[in-house]
Amino acid sequence: MSNAIVNGIAGAGGGIVAQIITYPLQTVNTRQQTERVAKASIPCASPPRNTLVQIFQLIRSEGIGGLYSGLKPSLLGTAASQGIYYSFYQAFKNKAVAVALANKRKGRGDGTPGMLSWLIVAALAGSLNVLLTNPIWVLVTRMQTYTQAERKIVEAKKEALLKEASENVLSRSSLATQLAQLDSIKPRPYGTFQAACEVYNESGIAGFWKGIIPTLIMVCNPSIQFMIYESLLKRLRSKRSAKKQGSTNIKAVEIFVVGAIAKLGATVCTYPLLVVKSRLQAKQEIGGNISLRYSGTIDAISKMIHYEGVSSFYKGMSTKIVQSVFAASVLFMVKEELVKIYDVMRIAK
Repeated sequence: MSNAIVNGIAGAGGGIVAQIITYPLQTVNTRQQTERVAKASIPCASPPRNTLVQIFQLIRSEGIGGLYSGLKPSLLGTAASQGIYYSFYQAFKNKAVAVALANKRKGRGDGTPGMLSWLIVAALAGSLNVLLTNPIWVLVTRMQTYTQAERKIVEAKKEALLKEASENVLSRSSLATQLAQLDSIKPRPYGTFQAACEVYNESGIAGFWKGIIPTLIMVCNPSIQFMIYESLLKRLRSKRSAKKQGSTNIKAVEIFVVGAIAKLGATVCTYPLLVVKSRLQAKQEIGGNISLRYSGTIDAISKMIHYEGVSSFYKGMSTKIVQSVFAASVLFMVKEELVKIYDVMRIAK
């Protein structure tokens, strides 16, 4: 089995473990990112709630299952995404190493790829991964934010009824009846099939690639992540080799720490794009204000700046840093351990 396939399978395994552990944080973070609050309403709004409070509130209103909305397609997406990414990444990495060795034989370089090479390798692998798996993540985002979107729709209808009542268009008895009907509405069952039908009915096949532009731009996230990751590992191996007569073994805890540092740097740099992507992929009928709905990437960016301010691009960033850094650390650690196990089994045969 080629090392590209081995790394792809190991990456998928590591991604699944990391996703299961950190999924509740991801659900809360997606809801934080997609919450629309116009600047005019901010002074009257309640103060921001911390992540732990939001988790408990979500459990109280939707049960434990609410924290895992969209988990099944998310696990499929994670397995496919990490498998595709690591397979292409390893294949391109092998090519980069071969080029570096060829350059060394010609008297150029030390025989190892530089930071720019790692950046290009990660960008190519990431672009192919995004194009192939974006439909899955559109469905996951819809399922994570479905209850939130339905609640906003009901709130908008209540506001419209109250406005009609204040203008004497609606009688008090009629108002009370209609408000009671709205309060009695329960969210309908919403699974992967329902999410797919909704996306298709709204935008056709193209709807499954909503948010593709910021997502492709966000390829720089894993590119930055792997550039930092590979550079730190290279430095660590060099120091280890000098101190232990050629031994370059990296411990699991070291992989965990290096992965955390790499992901932290990448997340801080690219978080605003992640917010734009989530908002484009979420259900657009949120609230009655059309200024908070988006037709595309540029429209989303301009409306977010105009109506919500620059701070809207950083909603939920602290939650994302905790979730993504921990998930990346677990992923890297599990992946490397799975590759080591395969190598031991292969040698033992």
